[in-house]
Parts: sequence; C-alpha cells; structure tokens
Amino acid sequence: MRDRTRRLVFLALLVAMATALHVVEGMLPLPLPIPGAKLGLANIITLLAIYLYGFRDGLTVALMRVVLGSLISGMFLSPGFMLGLSGAACCTLVMALLLKYTNCFSMIGVSLAGAVGHNLGQLLAACLLLQSGAIIYYLPVLLIAGLPTGFITGFLLNSLLVHDRKSGILRDLVRT
Repeated sequence: MRDRTRRLVFLALLVAMATALHVVEGMLPLPLPIPGAKLGLANIITLLAIYLYGFRDGLTVALMRVVLGSLISGMFLSPGFMLGLSGAACCTLVMALLLKYTNCFSMIGVSLAGAVGHNLGQLLAACLLLQSGAIIYYLPVLLIAGLPTGFITGFLLNSLLVHDRKSGILRDLVRT
C-alpha cells in the first residue's frame, strides 16, 4: 500500500511539473515566427514518466498536462487543445514504443522521434479539423522547428539521468 501511495504521489508531482512547464512555455515569446512551434519542455517530464513507469503512466502525465494546462490558459476544447492533445498522445506512443522495443536509441534519439510524432499527431488532427490534407505540407516547417527542440529536451533529460546515476535521488523516490 505504501509503495502504491508513493508512486501516486510521484506521478502527481510529475503532472504538476509538466503542467507548470506547459503553462510557462505558453507565455514565452517564441524566437522563431513559426505558428504551432513550441519548445516542448513538458515532454521532458513525459519522457521521464515513460522511462520510470512505462507507457500508461507516461500517457497519463502527458494527457493530464494538456488538459490541466488548457484549463489554466482558458483553451480547453479549443482547436489548439485538440492539436495539443493529439500531438501529446502520438509523441508519448512513439517514445514509449522506442524505449520498450529498441536498445539502439539514446534519450536524445527517443526525444527526437517523439518530436516528430508530436508534429505528425498535430498535423493529423489538423487534417481532421480542417477536413483537408493540404496542411500536411506544413510538416517540413514543423520539423525544422521540432528537431532542435526535441534534441534539447532529450539532452536535458539525459543530463538529469546521468546526474541521478551519481546521486540516486530519483531511484530513492521512485523505488517501488
């Protein structure tokens, strides 16, 4: 019982951190004038949740982050919410599959693939919302913005995990 409570509390903290990053990131001006481009810093937390607990809990963190972030920013059930939700779901699925079924990708590689998955998920949702496939031509633009941010996200998580191997703080918190 104690281990289940510890896990639930840690997942709640991950949701809170991801939501905070999501909301703060929404307030930051983007250095690139590319509509739909974001830094994706909350994906650090999603990837950490997948790494520590698996797909189901990673998906919970990602979806809760989008729902809570959209409620806080007043965008719940808007087209932007739908795009964010589909992007987060696809990104989480891609990252979880790579972590579970491959050994050849570093956290940076998994994060890069997640960024591509996020972009594809958003564009597929946009195709459905607009009832047109023409938006898919925007993919190269999103990839130009998404790949560097996916690299940064993976690099930051990798740095955290390297530090944890030395300190063991996460292992102690997550121990179930």
